[in-house]
Amino acid sequence: MASNEQQLSLFKQGLQSLWPSLLSEQKAPSMQLYDRTFIIAVFGLMLFGFVMVMSASMPEAEKLTGNPFHFIYRHVFYLLGCVVIAGFVLKFEVSYWEKNSGMLMIAVLVLLFAVLVVGTSVNGARRWLSVGPIRIQVAEIAKFVFIVYMAGYLVRRHGELRENRKGFYKPIGVYGLFAVLILLQPDLGTVVVLFVCTVSLLFLAGARIIDFMVLILLGVATFVLLVLFEPYRMRRVTSFMDPWDDPFGSGYQLTQSLMAYGRGDWLGQGLGNSIQKLAYLPEAHTDFIFAVIGEELGFVGIIFVLIVLFFIALRAIRLGNLCLKMQRPFEGYLAYGVGIWICFQTVVNVGASIGMLPTKGLTLPFISYGGSSLWVMTAAVMLLVRIDHERRVSEIQAIQGRAK
Repeated sequence: MASNEQQLSLFKQGLQSLWPSLLSEQKAPSMQLYDRTFIIAVFGLMLFGFVMVMSASMPEAEKLTGNPFHFIYRHVFYLLGCVVIAGFVLKFEVSYWEKNSGMLMIAVLVLLFAVLVVGTSVNGARRWLSVGPIRIQVAEIAKFVFIVYMAGYLVRRHGELRENRKGFYKPIGVYGLFAVLILLQPDLGTVVVLFVCTVSLLFLAGARIIDFMVLILLGVATFVLLVLFEPYRMRRVTSFMDPWDDPFGSGYQLTQSLMAYGRGDWLGQGLGNSIQKLAYLPEAHTDFIFAVIGEELGFVGIIFVLIVLFFIALRAIRLGNLCLKMQRPFEGYLAYGVGIWICFQTVVNVGASIGMLPTKGLTLPFISYGGSSLWVMTAAVMLLVRIDHERRVSEIQAIQGRAK
């Protein structure tokens, strides 16, 4: 018996010397070169979003253009664009983004200036640059590029950031320039998203608590002033606090959204059976698509969507942790930034549609209709896939190196 055990032990040692990963449970997952679950979750949400946009947009398209498939055709084009963007982003190594973060930031600032001069105005807001039949919302690109810039800055100036205020307030100055240009469009929602990402990344990078608290107080005070001195923003805040006080005026959009949730109950009215999308709920296929999901698929449907969205955000943050442990700070901060961005934008969109937050024009990631949002979010998550791929490859190389 003892002889058999010795032979089995020698056999295992021989296998480990030939193929170290065969009998190691910790190393088996590293053999996958990309996160399949993450990719399935992202593209699953996009396909789900296509179905919901198709359901929510047909009445509005019929009313505006006479063609109920108008927004559907455009959304298919946007999804095809996502495939092209995914392939493009995956070709570049992560080091490319780190080396060119400054140039990308300057390019986006130029585009933000261009929007104010030659941009296309829709509903009183000048936020788009028109390139033939395509309209690009530069503020969406600004979110992505600013996170890339912040990740690069935190790597370059990490010591300065921790030691003195100069290193802390340099990125705040860049954020301020972005914020002013975006507020002139006007687009307060994007400014708030950028502020949250900036504060979060500075905190995670180890900024001094005093500087951190001053920044938060300054940000809150600025937000309050921007609301107080702009009548339409003030109306949004007051209507959010009591939408039923003026249900056919300033509170109209929110009351219609709440009615949609009320009709949805636990299991919903069924896909395609929403009544609120029939010209009652404005922006049913964009900013308020979550209300249509609630009406048609019920509480169960919206919980499922939220679970998948927060799974994607948490996966990004987990990737950031893994990268920092492997001494890959740029990749780590970048993953943190994208995860925070997706999470916060989801919270704001859902919170506005259920009356927990003032109404803001922020899309639901991967689901709402809109080419700029879909394309930029696709670029962000595909960059995460590239980061994770390079991390896994380096782990495999390290394992093979130890085996030799």
